[in-house]
Amino acid sequence: MKQTIRNISVAKAIVHCLKREGISHVFCVPGESYLPLMDAIFDEPSLQLISARHEGGASFMAEGYAKASGKPGVVLATRGVGGANLAIGVHTAKQDSTPMVVFLGQVHSHFRGREGFQEVDLDQFFQPIAKWTVEIREAERIPELVQRAFRVAKTGRPGPVVISLPEDIFFQDIAEAVITDVAVPRPAPSAEDVRSVQEILQKAKRPVVIAGGGVKQAKAEQLLRLFAEKYSIPVAAAFRRHDVFPNDHPLYVGHLGLGTPKPIIETVKQADAVIAIGTRLSEVTTQDYRLLSPDQALIHIDIDSDVLGKVYPPAVALVADGKEALSKLLEIAVQPSWRDWAAARRKQYEQASTLPAEKRNFNEAVIASLQQHLPNDAIITNDAGNFAGWLHTFFQFTEKQMYIGPTSGAMGYGMPAAVGAKLAFPERIVVSLSGDGGFMMTMQELETASRYHIPIISIVFNNSMYGTIRMHQELHFPKRVIGTDLGHVSFAELAKCFNANGVRVETEDQFTGALIQSFTETKPTVIEVMTDPNQISVAATIDELRKRSNSR
Repeated sequence: MKQTIRNISVAKAIVHCLKREGISHVFCVPGESYLPLMDAIFDEPSLQLISARHEGGASFMAEGYAKASGKPGVVLATRGVGGANLAIGVHTAKQDSTPMVVFLGQVHSHFRGREGFQEVDLDQFFQPIAKWTVEIREAERIPELVQRAFRVAKTGRPGPVVISLPEDIFFQDIAEAVITDVAVPRPAPSAEDVRSVQEILQKAKRPVVIAGGGVKQAKAEQLLRLFAEKYSIPVAAAFRRHDVFPNDHPLYVGHLGLGTPKPIIETVKQADAVIAIGTRLSEVTTQDYRLLSPDQALIHIDIDSDVLGKVYPPAVALVADGKEALSKLLEIAVQPSWRDWAAARRKQYEQASTLPAEKRNFNEAVIASLQQHLPNDAIITNDAGNFAGWLHTFFQFTEKQMYIGPTSGAMGYGMPAAVGAKLAFPERIVVSLSGDGGFMMTMQELETASRYHIPIISIVFNNSMYGTIRMHQELHFPKRVIGTDLGHVSFAELAKCFNANGVRVETEDQFTGALIQSFTETKPTVIEVMTDPNQISVAATIDELRKRSNSR
């Protein structure tokens, strides 16, 4: 479908491109270099501009919106300072394969190369961490290049695109703008590819699937389930892709992340055939690139050819969309002989991930309460930090599109991403989990959520330290604590200063009461969970780490 518009301003042409993409929200910190674009958004009722408190928070909101909605996240900022502030969101979108389009106002064309006010060569600055960058210098090319940006962001392995727009370009008109639909190619495997997979599985005794974000982006979760059930193949989730397969399914065998229990790692190590679908087999997923061995037959399926063979040489490499690949693989002729092994590995997973009836610490009690009381369609986002270990180990993600987390490990991500997810799905409960260190990095966006009446629920695990770094510090430099202790902050009281609800809890009953109350609130809620600083991770306390160090 094509639309031709004549004598249109640059700003309005960009807005037409956003409308064609079905974008509902645009995130920004306002800047004088792109005021005409903000003014054009003012006139468009289908677009809502969300003005954040920091460009980093705005970029995390856009990234969370994109993960939840499946549409590209759009974020605006001004010149070098705004661009530098939102770079963390661009990096997160690149590592997480999230479609994002960033519009950056640039200095006036006549001032370029003179070290103009806040001047940075933006397309070169972002080139290493973006999928594509461009500075548009000719108004007539705006429709062409903006639509190309959305195409690049969405196709193949999705990612962020950065567009630099000189300030003066907004004061020009376009004689003729052609706006078209951006089609996303869905490559399918060939018949020969499918036969190669069939030959490997016919010889296999212990196959396993590692499913990544490419399955989610292709909306192939149901096909993955059908494939696993038809051939009785156990499925492990790649790092922070928990909801790619129902965790309560008899064929789910765990999450390959940080601190993964040994029985789950052992499942993949025992496998003689590994089908990696839509995963780049990252450092964390592969446990520092030590998970797979040359003795295993790797079938690697990804929409991006650059991913295939980048970490491990595959026996079979398929450049294909996850949904197209799985639909073809459902046609192969294989009789599974590994059902007993799959059932045994499921039991190992259950033993490693089942919460004890008697909770050993407050963190376990919080996860148990979330499991019991959150509705099935709730969305959970999380920040970086050891607190997430309890979520990753014990929470059962039973529905698709239930989890949003940064594989980049960015601190400060959880709460702004929850804002973006809530705007994508306003009818669903959205909960973010953060540590006190990460939450403080972007907590000013709580005011943004309050101002726009976005009732997210933020759970803050407060142990007054940078816990993950402290854990490594205690392992390698025991009793030599420096830089990881934090001051005592009342996040519940700070929340009230931001026109949000704030509750401090110290028991499971208090937490459950606050959680249930937050479901019906019309403004954001912060639940501050006072945790034991000694309980540094799921597997160890600080005291235990020090004893290990002393025994070396």
